[in-house]
Amino acid sequence: MTSIIFRTATRYMFPPMLVFSAYVLLRGHHYPGGGFVGGLFAGSAFSLYALAFSVAEARHILRMDPRDVTAAGLAVALLSGLPPLFSRHAFLTGTWWALPLPSGATLDIGTPLIFDIGVYFVVFGVLLTFVFSLGEE
Repeated sequence: MTSIIFRTATRYMFPPMLVFSAYVLLRGHHYPGGGFVGGLFAGSAFSLYALAFSVAEARHILRMDPRDVTAAGLAVALLSGLPPLFSRHAFLTGTWWALPLPSGATLDIGTPLIFDIGVYFVVFGVLLTFVFSLGEE
């Protein structure tokens, strides 16, 4: 597309869409959202960029093949099921760790968040694989 308005709007909308996708990912454990919706937002940002400029430029910004992103996300999601096995719980049982912060507070990190991050990358990679394949045809 050669519209200067569309390209300019895409340049301004791309970073906030990625930030919002990370926000939706991180709030998804307690509120609506999570890895699936966050991955859709991130994929939509790159799809918009590919539509405004070109698939080649969107691939250049991504710097990875979307199929590799999908494989990495699947590996992260599967690896999130391993920590409960070490404490003799079932695969994919939620496990949390309290990480101390310099301020004296603690940050609770759990396997559900790690699983959501894996789903985020799987959805992101699959969506971009479809969009880039269609755009290159």
